Amino acid sequence: MIRAFDKDADRVVVIGAGIAGLATAVRLVSAGARVTLLERHAHLGGKIRTTPSDAGPVDAGPTVLTMRHVFDDLFASAGAALDDHVTLVPQHILARHFWPDGSQLDLLADRGATIDAISGFAGSRAAQDFDKFCDRAEKLFNAFDLPMMQSPEPKLSALVRHVMQNPSLIGAMSPLSTLAGVLHRQFGDLRLQQLFGRYATYVGGAPHLSPAVLALIWHAEAQGVWVVKGGMHKLAQALARLATNLGVEIVNNAHVEEVLMRANRVQSVRLIDGTSFPADVVVFAGDPRALATGELGPNLEHVASPTRSQPRSFSARVHSFAARVSGPDLAHHNVFFSDQINSEFADLMDQRIPEDPTLYLCAEDRGYPTRQAGLERFEIIANAPATQTTSRPKDLDQWHQKILTRLTRFGVHFSPKPDPTTVTCPQNFADLFPASMGALYGQSPHGLMAAFKRPTARTPIQGLYLCGGGTHPGAGVPMATLSARHAVEAILKDRTSTSRSAQTAMHGGMSTA
Repeated sequence: MIRAFDKDADRVVVIGAGIAGLATAVRLVSAGARVTLLERHAHLGGKIRTTPSDAGPVDAGPTVLTMRHVFDDLFASAGAALDDHVTLVPQHILARHFWPDGSQLDLLADRGATIDAISGFAGSRAAQDFDKFCDRAEKLFNAFDLPMMQSPEPKLSALVRHVMQNPSLIGAMSPLSTLAGVLHRQFGDLRLQQLFGRYATYVGGAPHLSPAVLALIWHAEAQGVWVVKGGMHKLAQALARLATNLGVEIVNNAHVEEVLMRANRVQSVRLIDGTSFPADVVVFAGDPRALATGELGPNLEHVASPTRSQPRSFSARVHSFAARVSGPDLAHHNVFFSDQINSEFADLMDQRIPEDPTLYLCAEDRGYPTRQAGLERFEIIANAPATQTTSRPKDLDQWHQKILTRLTRFGVHFSPKPDPTTVTCPQNFADLFPASMGALYGQSPHGLMAAFKRPTARTPIQGLYLCGGGTHPGAGVPMATLSARHAVEAILKDRTSTSRSAQTAMHGGMSTA
């Protein structure tokens, strides 16, 4: 058997300890590699980050855990079980939705229960529309899972062949339509169009510009939503502990200045303080635009170079705070819709902060069998455009007050009221994640070919690989985690192939298999 790694000789450096970097480190050390994980910040987790509060750390990033099988597979690759490291609480209520006219709708884990809820909300015709939409979303998810999400290097030609072999997919895909267009034809009720159009924002896009195939996101959520007990940051912490126990060296406050090469092969990674880490393999788990813009040295600017000019996804303004709350009964995931379906996205596309944003409110201590008394932790997310700057927005104080006022119109009151210091802006994200422009989801998902424009794991430089939400298969915690698997499989395949070639040459062209 040919070993891909020799721990006494092979050195692997992973740059970036977000969910993708942590997952990559765990998979690589489990495959026999000697791994060093470098993180420029004092905390691990990347966009899975927290801010302090009187009720404990408050999540200030992702809050939704879906596609559990991705994480089961990750922990299993290290001989571990997910349930032994984090506590996941399945949600009966996937999300609770509120409209300005006073109407309210829960999407539930049970499809039949949701059909009944929609029937009571908007009538039997709307319930039938939803049932058909579920079928469409499931068909799309099952059709695109293997040739796209599970494929390390998706090819348009392979997808075309797959669709031609399954012609019923063409109608479900609506390749010449947008998500908003499909929803307009699918649902007669404008509120349901607005609700399911929000799934475009899960990857940083607008429903009227994103491809119709994004309807499959609903099926991913319908398969199950889990709350990580204690917060999403507990998942990142669990992976960090697992990586450390397996032998990964984790170095915080490690600001990488340059990846050094020789003869188009990675040689070492140098920090801004001059510290150097020899490397036979380097995995960059940050926004690939950082390579294209020279953040890791001029020799890498040709890597993922299209990302310099590709449009960026949306960003967000994020409140993270602790308070007592009164008003309507909140689930863990809550959405408070705006009065207008399209005005928010028109503002975003014109690089303006929306005048009338839809607000996502995560009540982080809900979703458990028993409710916590006293202070609770909350996260409010409002879409915002990406930005080049890192300075504090001049309108932040006024905007902050507007958001709280909008929630009071729904009857939601916080005590004490959060102040503007609890808000993380696109400008802060631009500073936290170099060359990202504050975009939380990498490249824009707009356009039919957007999925094929993302960088993939392999690069033109020998020994350099990519993973993370800015690479294939895209943004979101499950997708970024899946990208780590793609990167590690590419590394193992390339090294095994090289080793076999070397042995074949050594034995005069005879196979050693």
